Amino acid sequence: MRIAFFEDSAASGFAPIALTRPVFELVCGQFSLRERLVRFLDVHDWGAVVRPYLAETYREEHPEAHVNDFHWLASEPTLLINGRWLPSPEAINQLSSATEEQVGVVGDTIAFMLLEPIEAALLNESDFDDTVHKIATAKQAIQVDGHVAERPWDLVDLNPELLIADFQRRRELENDRTDSADADESVASKHTLDPRVAVLGNLDDVRIDPTAEIDPFVVIDARGGPVSIDAGAKLQAFTRVEGPCHIGFESQIVRANVKAGTTIGPVCRVGGEIESSIIHGFANKYHDGFLGHSYVCPWVNMGALTTNSDLKNDYSNVRVPLSGTPVDSGSKKIGSYVGDHTKTALCSLFNTGSSIGVMTMILPGGELLPKHVPSFGRVWHGVVDDLQDMESALTTARQAMERRNCELTPAAERLLRHLHEQTRAERTAAVERSRSQQVASDQAARELTR
Repeated sequence: MRIAFFEDSAASGFAPIALTRPVFELVCGQFSLRERLVRFLDVHDWGAVVRPYLAETYREEHPEAHVNDFHWLASEPTLLINGRWLPSPEAINQLSSATEEQVGVVGDTIAFMLLEPIEAALLNESDFDDTVHKIATAKQAIQVDGHVAERPWDLVDLNPELLIADFQRRRELENDRTDSADADESVASKHTLDPRVAVLGNLDDVRIDPTAEIDPFVVIDARGGPVSIDAGAKLQAFTRVEGPCHIGFESQIVRANVKAGTTIGPVCRVGGEIESSIIHGFANKYHDGFLGHSYVCPWVNMGALTTNSDLKNDYSNVRVPLSGTPVDSGSKKIGSYVGDHTKTALCSLFNTGSSIGVMTMILPGGELLPKHVPSFGRVWHGVVDDLQDMESALTTARQAMERRNCELTPAAERLLRHLHEQTRAERTAAVERSRSQQVASDQAARELTR
């Protein structure tokens, strides 16, 4: 199968967590959409159409992919897939039988369509969205299963459903690869866990890689959904994990209370209380503190006792300032959305529905932080400013990545510098707003002391 993922104009609605990656690389369940389809389908060649400024780093990360390569796209029939689509297992199965006469839709949104070379030849970078929709109007629309994400909180809300679906699909593939004797042996191997590890629920709903280390006095509760623990993961004593939940490759869980609906990606260090959240990967929340209904990007470090609220005192719907513009989530349970390379100092307190941009520096002063911290901004005693030095921030990023045997490549540095310029207007507006609020607060305080 030959497939190509694409970002439509709605990809901009996923700031700050998609500022540094295409929307089809955002995690929901155990995988991103790209990982899910490449893993579960017979894909022999694939490409991607991404926002132009992401193309260089995406080519570097995925040298096998054809990125923004419209000649490749027009060379053979190709299945074009919307990067915001979160397909059900049934819908994934339908992709193998897609025909050029039909377009799969969820509601009014294109989910996928099979492009003939003559159709793909019409596509270009400047008006990609419009051309895709014009091509789709000539095809028969068929409703397909799954969801189309619109905002960051959709990923968090749908995470439990996708965790269950991914677990089941992986189990089916494992069963297909083994005969019945091997399958029985696999189930029996679960009993090699230390007898002081408590597994609650059905053993078939727990998958632990043989190389994972599970200490005594760990509780794995699969009564509410499946639990998967990947290779090299380590669960320290007195950790409790509730399903549905996934713990990724070489992640360390340190005396944590991991509640249902949580994905912890590869190479994370996580402690404290985590509920219904997605930690994308390569992030640290090592110490105590609560993280709920949130999405945390790579290379974030949360200082000791960093905590977020995910429910307002009056139980009303939460508004989230995405790119500085408040958006009604329509939900009462909303946490924080934290962009790449952000660092929080100890006891950082995030308000309900916070949007924290890329490479921010959070230096708290004991009070609730502003709900909107723009990319490359800094918070100092509750006031947002733009005094963070870019060169120092890049040095910190290099050092953090080297600690995990990764590199801040020249292409990744160029991406961050581009984003620094791209978000300048948002940052300026946030700084001015914060200063005005501080002046008003100081004036009110003076009035009270008269």
